[in-house]
Amino acid sequence: MVTTPIQNGWSRYRSVPIVYRIGVAFVLGSIVGLTVGEPVTVLEPLGDLFVRLLSMIVVPIIIFTLLMGIRQLSPTSLGKIGGQVVALYAITSVIAVTIGLTVANILEPGTGMTLTDAEFDAEDAPRFMEVLLGIVPENPVDAMASGDILAMIFFVIVFGLALVVLRERTDDRDVQDGVETFFKLADAGSEALFKVVWGIMEYGVIGIFALMAVAFAEAGVDVFGTFAMLALTLVLGVTIHVTVVYLGVMILILTQQSPIAFLVGIKDALVTALGISSSSATLPVSMSNADENLHVNEAIYSFSLPLGATINMDGTGMYLGIVAIFAANIVDVSLTLTEQISIVAIAVLAGIGTAGVPSAGLVLMTLVLTQVGLPVAVVGFIAGIDPLLDRLRTMTNVAGDLAVATLVGHWNGGVDFSSGSWSDEPQVALSDD
Repeated sequence: MVTTPIQNGWSRYRSVPIVYRIGVAFVLGSIVGLTVGEPVTVLEPLGDLFVRLLSMIVVPIIIFTLLMGIRQLSPTSLGKIGGQVVALYAITSVIAVTIGLTVANILEPGTGMTLTDAEFDAEDAPRFMEVLLGIVPENPVDAMASGDILAMIFFVIVFGLALVVLRERTDDRDVQDGVETFFKLADAGSEALFKVVWGIMEYGVIGIFALMAVAFAEAGVDVFGTFAMLALTLVLGVTIHVTVVYLGVMILILTQQSPIAFLVGIKDALVTALGISSSSATLPVSMSNADENLHVNEAIYSFSLPLGATINMDGTGMYLGIVAIFAANIVDVSLTLTEQISIVAIAVLAGIGTAGVPSAGLVLMTLVLTQVGLPVAVVGFIAGIDPLLDRLRTMTNVAGDLAVATLVGHWNGGVDFSSGSWSDEPQVALSDD
């Protein structure tokens, strides 16, 4: 079959990874915006379409990916080890988002920057108890239709856990088949959404070009400082989280081992995560490092690492908190303590099941900003640099997965600290208990 020059050109274009194409669109859009100026704002609808497409998939993404994440759980796996793993992932995620919000409140990224289509009407903040009660929906269907994210997440998690319990504890074959049908539908829905997300990101090359062109035409060169401050805030937050929580508390204090030995043992996984920006795709390397370098028992890492690749998103959760403050500063409002607490809850709960979703960070940004009433246009504005920051977030997630596996292994006698990378560093004597 003879191919035309257009087909050859399209094939060569498609052969370039989407991350690089988005990066090029980001750079070219910025240049065009700076050089052409105000006339380029005619492209604004193209950028707005990209933002609307992202908003469109928030609800189905949450439903299907949450169910797929919960599918990995079972009553038997939620015993002592399972409880420890899930609890640690939840605790570190809360800490990560809190660190992100704290650093962002101090550095105030986005201050002085404005977006013309990012209007924001401040409303009276709800009371804390109203937020807590609002997590439980009176009508789950209405919560999904109205975009009540926290209520929707709560219902899907409860329903998903009920399905896995029913699957394990019923002898009725028809009921078991029905449960598997639910999960198979969720699996098919997830795969279909991956295709949708792929299409949106393909269009995102055009959308991001337009968004950057309009943003730079309106803001000028001052926007470079805005992006630099956003990146600096994330780097500082990640550095604090990894150094204090993972290396300091979990490895040095709780396992009484060398943080350097731990980093040496997981370096392959960290480099892989930095290169491919996917916790799920890094999983084989993470499991290899846990087995061969950290010498964690297979029964522990074979459960904790796949689960972590699904529900542990410390780096992304931290970034969501930072982006929320960033968006609030752009529209010159202050988020209340209650609103920031709700951001912590959303970031932790929404992280379940979304780690394997392409460009999950952009989807979750849309989710968080929608929940607290901040302009979704900010998502498109920072989408161009998101692939770069996503690599750092993924590396943080993978480091957290391996730290949790090591700590749980230590608590249950499932780590051999006398072999491999551990034995290359001075050891601290462990107590018999």
